[in-house]
Amino acid sequence: MDVPYDLNSYIRVLKLASTPSTDEFLQVSKIAGAGILLIGFIGFLIFAIMSLIPGVGA
Repeated sequence: MDVPYDLNSYIRVLKLASTPSTDEFLQVSKIAGAGILLIGFIGFLIFAIMSLIPGVGA
């Protein structure tokens, strides 16, 4: 592990990175929120199906 090389590569990436605009941030937030809701809905459906089957659910 070459620490100076790693630090230089991290610094280079940080210099290239920029703060997202408000529109970019809102778009990413909407997509992330939709993904969280979708995963939660899928989990709820699995729970509901498993609770309907006798002897499988809690």
